[in-house]
Amino acid sequence: MSEGANVQFSEREALLFHSHGRPGKLEIVASKPMATQRDLSLAYSPGVAVPVRAIAADPATAYDYTAKGNLVAVISNGTAILGLGNLGALASKPVMEGKAVLFKRFADVDAIDLEVATEDVDQFINAVALLEPSFGGINLEDIAAPACFVIEQALRERMNIPVFHDDQHGTAIITAAGLINACMLTGRELRDVKVVVNGAGAAAIACTELIKAMGVAPDNVIMCDRQGVIYQGRTDGMDQWKSAHAARTDRRTLAEALEGADIFLGLSAARALAPEMVMKMAPRPIIFAMANPDPEITPPEAKAARPDAIVATGRSDYPNQVNNVLGFPFIFRGALDVRATTINDEMKIAAAHALAELARQQVPEEVAAAYGGRTHSFGPDYIIPAPFDPRLMEVVPAAVARAAMDSGVATRPILDLAAYRDTLKARLNPTTSVLTLAYEAARAQPKRVLFAEGEEEVVLRAAIQVLEGGYGVPVLVGRDDVRDRLAALGYADADRIELHNSRTSPLVPQMVDRLYARLQRRGYLRRECERMVNQDRNIFASLLLDMGEADAMITGVTRTFAQTMREVRRVLDPVDQSIAFGIHVLVGQSHTVFMADTTVNERPEAHELADIAERTAAVARRMGHEPRVAFLSYSTFGNPPGTYLDNIRGAVALLDQRGVGFEYEGEMAPDVALNPRVMANYPFSRLSGPANVLVMPGLQSANLSAKLLRELGGDSIIGPMLVGMEKQVQIATMGSTASELVTLAVLAASGIAR
Repeated sequence: MSEGANVQFSEREALLFHSHGRPGKLEIVASKPMATQRDLSLAYSPGVAVPVRAIAADPATAYDYTAKGNLVAVISNGTAILGLGNLGALASKPVMEGKAVLFKRFADVDAIDLEVATEDVDQFINAVALLEPSFGGINLEDIAAPACFVIEQALRERMNIPVFHDDQHGTAIITAAGLINACMLTGRELRDVKVVVNGAGAAAIACTELIKAMGVAPDNVIMCDRQGVIYQGRTDGMDQWKSAHAARTDRRTLAEALEGADIFLGLSAARALAPEMVMKMAPRPIIFAMANPDPEITPPEAKAARPDAIVATGRSDYPNQVNNVLGFPFIFRGALDVRATTINDEMKIAAAHALAELARQQVPEEVAAAYGGRTHSFGPDYIIPAPFDPRLMEVVPAAVARAAMDSGVATRPILDLAAYRDTLKARLNPTTSVLTLAYEAARAQPKRVLFAEGEEEVVLRAAIQVLEGGYGVPVLVGRDDVRDRLAALGYADADRIELHNSRTSPLVPQMVDRLYARLQRRGYLRRECERMVNQDRNIFASLLLDMGEADAMITGVTRTFAQTMREVRRVLDPVDQSIAFGIHVLVGQSHTVFMADTTVNERPEAHELADIAERTAAVARRMGHEPRVAFLSYSTFGNPPGTYLDNIRGAVALLDQRGVGFEYEGEMAPDVALNPRVMANYPFSRLSGPANVLVMPGLQSANLSAKLLRELGGDSIIGPMLVGMEKQVQIATMGSTASELVTLAVLAASGIAR
């Protein structure tokens, strides 16, 4: 039922997220160059006339010459927005934009939200049906029952593209996957189980229809609504959709229906399932309590009543989350890729079985770590895959595509499914999955994160996000009025955040001793050390970190990187007396590039360049990439010759001697490193593809490049990440947002940036 984590945040933070910079969450970006008059002539008139005539002659070519084949409309009239009810079409727009973002993030499906301002069923159907030429699929969302049933059925009949109401079928598919595995664990067959469904809305009816299609005997299913059991002969509160599932039974209440039942499917309201009802269910009962935000019964309550129960909910803070994001992006991906004319039961069942099978496979180490060990192996607390398992993109679309072909609704069959699975893996950037898993790991094992500039508003907002998101325990450095500043930001629980004031901290004498012992032979007097501890927030914070008062430290928003680094280095050293350096990470939809060193070392020597290459390659691997390292230069293999090439060549020779386990090459210009067509001129190059780790020859070119890309580039930029310090310190840029500070905190706490 859920599509997100149960993370806490303030109303102010949510509004800032949606309004900061460009309002909303979507923008349109051209996929072809538009720089010259010729580009525009090809894109529009007169060049556009050529594909127009081709499509008129053969409508199927619209998939070849337009974005239709990867474009889904997310459509609502706002009559059932999340758990908020009927707030109208316009109010649904933030949700629909968010759904479009999920399509792109998880399955590289382009989606556009459309809000239709009518509650008239016929008007809505006509409006959507007329959009068929524009889109490859229709995702209906947040439409109240029973209108949603009429709308979806009519559109499926009128349109020759997939129409999918996710509130119904997404929930049903994920639920079915969990039931397959729960029955396997408890030794049950679907054809034999006795099921009680509590709720008679869109999701409940869809779940009931799907499990019956999968083999559950219709006579073994009892559905209940607010008035009790839906039984044959009942007249009060009935409609054609409820009547289709009316049971032949003399039971009249939920409690009676549950006596001896194997499965409870809750799609109703909080607290609807009492512990005493659970106690009367069959041995090893299966309980899916999917009401949101609060389930019909919490897992601890269910387990207290029946320790042998298997329990699932819609929440991320309990095991076995029924999360729709496991389904709809990947189902549409598979349907679009074979140009399916519909999404039928065969495709839904294939998706459910693919999800169930994935949960039974060995969980990748990075996924298990991110969920605090909860997802180590298939069992009662892991019957549904983790929402951020990177294998979902490979497994589910392929299963859906195969089912579409086998059931005869695919108009462009895929001949090589193994090759198709490879293309699916390549569509998404593994960095996004790793970053998501890093956030989950931070929530699973929260670390103490020290914010050195605790009097700055952006830092306070980041600290609140870290605490409320469950990503760590923020520790602030600042004066006593910091709590008043937190209150001014609307944060009512300022006392929950730990505060250290250098003017009053009992640790100051110990800090002074520690700093003086370190600096006394570097020209510093004791009184100078006292002044630095009392007056320099970075010195004070670094000493707190060094003394074990926190696990990681974030600073940098009030001073330049170089100045901040000098202050940190008065207290902390690089690990093993090696080299510390900075990495900027450029993240696109399907690629990531790591640039180093962009912040610390002005002119690295050969051994330092080799060390930077090795450590950056390790970071790349921790972020899901097989590193291909290019040592950049103005010269490509000696052309043109120059006087600054010896360090680069020496670094390559050192890597040769060390026998490192990754590809590397240099010296080379950026276009040779990144452009396969240019690289083809150098067939002797040891790189098998475009480089994803760029080792820069010196700080001037590196820092300029990183800052230019941050301001002008189209990719997202993470960093700079400081790598190689003995303690986890991250120095942000002066223009960092609160979200960027949180990301640095998560990277530091997770150990990715080390």
